[in-house]
Amino acid sequence: MTTGHIMMAMTLDGFVARKNHTLDWLEKQDTAGEDHGFTEFMESIDVIVMGSGSYKTVLGFGEWPYTKPVVVLSRSLTQADIPDDLQDKVEIMSNEPIDLMKALGEHGIKRVYVDGGAIIQSFLREGLIRDMKVAIVPILIGDGIRLFGELAKDVDLALESVSDFKSGLIQMQYRIQ
Repeated sequence: MTTGHIMMAMTLDGFVARKNHTLDWLEKQDTAGEDHGFTEFMESIDVIVMGSGSYKTVLGFGEWPYTKPVVVLSRSLTQADIPDDLQDKVEIMSNEPIDLMKALGEHGIKRVYVDGGAIIQSFLREGLIRDMKVAIVPILIGDGIRLFGELAKDVDLALESVSDFKSGLIQMQYRIQ
């Protein structure tokens, strides 16, 4: 069975990005020398699924940061919108989350990194997330894109671990009940 997994940083007031998808608040955090487990997490997943907003933000980084295949869920982008050097690394799809997970499972994909506020919310609503690692960054930005949005029902979580770092960042690992 294909399972969804989250590893995200958010502000103390619950935002993963500003309204324009920028992460400047995250870039100014001094976390040098701190291992937050991202490398280990990335080694554990098979595919990254993100929305078009997250994709455009990552494109703005300059160098493509991922070695794993990336699926961008979008109804507005097409494969023609992907730069030539990323054509073999990024695929645009418009599937609903449940259909995407079934299709990925048919291709032998086991673990999916679900990335981006709106995409995470849609996967949570469909019950497609198995666990999440959420880092709280010690900053308030007042407005932006929320990590968690409206849900039709409660999502019960079981705390598995909490780590704190010298930078003030707190990381919590939860399993979806």
